Amino acid sequence: MKPAWLAKLPQPWGARLVRMGFNLHPAFRSTGGRVVHVAPDLRHIRVRLPLTWKTKNIVGSLYGGSLFAITDGAHPAMLMAALGEEYIIWDKAASIRYRKPGYTTLYADFRVTPEEMAGIRGALAKQHEVDWTFQIDIKDAEDVVHTVVERTVYIAEKNYYRQKSGGGDNS
Repeated sequence: MKPAWLAKLPQPWGARLVRMGFNLHPAFRSTGGRVVHVAPDLRHIRVRLPLTWKTKNIVGSLYGGSLFAITDGAHPAMLMAALGEEYIIWDKAASIRYRKPGYTTLYADFRVTPEEMAGIRGALAKQHEVDWTFQIDIKDAEDVVHTVVERTVYIAEKNYYRQKSGGGDNS
C-alpha cells in the first residue's frame, strides 16, 4: 500500500511528484544533488551529484558532506510508498566509506527489490519491527565506485510501535 495521497495518483504522476518533492525540499536541495529519475513503481531512485563550486571541497573533489547527504531519505520514502501508512519508517543509522575522490559528477542509485520487500514483510510478520540496512554505491559515469554508504532504516507496525512507546504517535 502507498500513502493515501500517492495511491490516488496515476503511477507516472506519483513518481514525478516524488522527484519534484525531493528536488524542491530545501534540505535536499542544499546538498547539491538532484533526483534525476524515479521509477513509476517508486522502487528505484537515481540521484546525480555534479562537481560544482557548491559541492567542491578545498582540494577540488566532491565534498564528503554532499556525498553523504544525497543518500538521506530515499529508502524511507520508497518503503513508505511500498508498505503504506500503517508503518512507521525512519532513518536510524548511517556510515560512509570513501574509496576515491570524486572529481566528476557522481550518481547514487537506490533500489528496493521484490526480494528485499519479501524479506522485510517476513521479518515484520515475525517481529513487528525491524532494522533494515541498505548499501548505496556512489559511482561515476564509468561505474567506478567512489563512496559506499550504508543506511539503516527502522520499520515498525504503527500499532506495535504505539503500544511499545506508551501510545505516542510520531508519524
